[in-house]
Formats: sequence, C-alpha cells, structure tokens
Amino acid sequence: MRIGVIAGHDEIGGALARWWTQAGHEVVASTPGAAGPAQAAAFGDAVLFAPDWSAAHGVLDQVGDVLAGKPVLDATTPPLDEGGLEQLTRWSPRVHWVKAFNTLPVEVLDARRGRDPLLAEFLCTDFTDARDTASQLVRDLGLAPMYAGGADRAWITETGPLHMREVDIKDATAYLAAALDGIR
Repeated sequence: MRIGVIAGHDEIGGALARWWTQAGHEVVASTPGAAGPAQAAAFGDAVLFAPDWSAAHGVLDQVGDVLAGKPVLDATTPPLDEGGLEQLTRWSPRVHWVKAFNTLPVEVLDARRGRDPLLAEFLCTDFTDARDTASQLVRDLGLAPMYAGGADRAWITETGPLHMREVDIKDATAYLAAALDGIR
C-alpha cells in the first residue's frame, strides 16, 4: 500500500514510516526540504496525520481536498478540552478519519511489536474503509487492532481512560467495556 505520512516534531510519524517501509509498504513522509504535507497526502492511498495539534488546522488548509475520501489515521493528541477527532472532522468533513496510534509512546510500541501477547491498538471511526485500512496497517506492524467505536468515542484514547494504557489484546474488550462503563 502507498502511505503518506504528515508528521510534526514528535517521534510517532517517523517511527511508523520506518516500520511500514520495513513491512513492505511504499511511504512518503512530509519532511523539511523534501515532500511537503500536500505531496505526502497526494501520494498515499492511506495517510497518517500526526502533526503537532497546534499546527493541525493549518496543515489541513495546506492539503485542501487532497485527503477527501481517503482513510486518514489521526495520531494527534489534542488538549483535554478540544475533542481532537471530532474537531478534525468539523475542519475536514470529507476525510475518512480513524483515530489510531495516539495512546502509547513509540518506545512501548517498538518493544511490543510482534510479541505475544499482542498489544492492542484501539481504533475509532465512522467509516468502514478507514477501519479496514487502519486494521491492516496495525496488523502489518505486529499489533492487534481493536475497534472501540465511532468518532464520538475517540476521546477515550485521546485524553480519556485508554490514553497511555498498555493493553494486551486478550484484555482489550474488558478495558474498553470498563472505559465505556465509566462514562455512562
């Protein structure tokens, strides 16, 4: 698969680009002096969106409609009061957003990739194609995708009870149920 990576200053964009390349995907990452966000977005059949939250709206303005209809994995972590994925959906409603890769640091993901028990990677989206694409990309890294619900549930991974929680796939259903039970 062709993957565009739009990243900021944190490590997740670069790490995922390297790992997907190692898994056999073609990857173009936006980096200073090379491809910009619009080129990375246009290249990808799927796109990782991981700029710093403060730059997210501006980056979306730069890429325009290039992301429309594409599965875009949102790895941003917004401030507590900003509702990341829901805000991105308001800014770019034609994008097939899926929340992914924002719950754990790169070091944890790297240490757990391909090791039993598999580490759960929670996904939130309203789009079947985005869920299917993200699930495949998660599996390609030796992690286990776990669907946590629609975009309205993304906050549980962004700043809520599943953020910074290392969960094995065998325990993922119980952790998800506990997280959702706590909000009812």
